[in-house]
Amino acid sequence: MRIWSIHPKYLDAKGLVALWRETLLAKHVLEGRTKGYRNHPQLNRFKNAIRPLDAVNLYLMEVFNESINRGYHFDDAKFYISGKPLKMAVTQGQLNYEFNHLLSKLKIRDPELYKELKRNEIIEAHPLFKIVKGDIEDWEIIRG
Repeated sequence: MRIWSIHPKYLDAKGLVALWRETLLAKHVLEGRTKGYRNHPQLNRFKNAIRPLDAVNLYLMEVFNESINRGYHFDDAKFYISGKPLKMAVTQGQLNYEFNHLLSKLKIRDPELYKELKRNEIIEAHPLFKIVKGDIEDWEIIRG
């Protein structure tokens, strides 16, 4: 499971579809609707949010918005927005780690997008997150 902290605009088609599905699974976990993935480290930041379900729904809304920008047909009935604003923190180190992780995937999967993104000097976070100083988050599973 990978619920990216980076903005969904960076993902290729395969990555965006996977993000949608995996975030829906995370939502089901937070709602108590599935037994799998309950202890997955990626869920810790949502579990620790002031309003976990609002956070995951806001996250899904932004993934949905990106899908609309691309002409995809994700189902907006899969999430709801309470109307209350919410921001969660993510460290700059986490964003850097994730962006580099994505680049390593794209180098093989989509070399043209890899070349385009590799030139980025500023990495934007998913709109749910505000960037704070710090290293890779403690919930991250570091891949070699």
